Amino acid sequence: QVQLVESGGGLVQPGGSLRLSCAASGSIFSVNAMAWYRQAPGKERELVAAITSGGSTNYADSVKGRFTISRDNTKNTVYLQMNSLKPEDTAVYYCNADLSYYSGSSLYYDMDFWGKGTLVTVSS
Repeated sequence: QVQLVESGGGLVQPGGSLRLSCAASGSIFSVNAMAWYRQAPGKERELVAAITSGGSTNYADSVKGRFTISRDNTKNTVYLQMNSLKPEDTAVYYCNADLSYYSGSSLYYDMDFWGKGTLVTVSS
């Protein structure tokens, strides 16, 4: 079975930094795009940043210049470095991956997986 496990959330003061990690594990054949989403209380889930297997990235306008997404393909891990955090960055952050995996003798292509989320709270 495939799972995504996030870590690194917590409480930070405005202007501070946090680094989130998300590791994909299981019978993985390949990992394509990986991304971070977030959902604030009372709001819809939104894309924060995404990165392709080749390293191309895109960001939400609200985090450009402050957040950096990166990945380690040898570890099937994606990171989100968050700097200059603001109270409005408070949300549950979810990892997402598009990957192919084995189950028994079958290979499943381009399946979408989500982590359970990690809470980031920006407050003084």
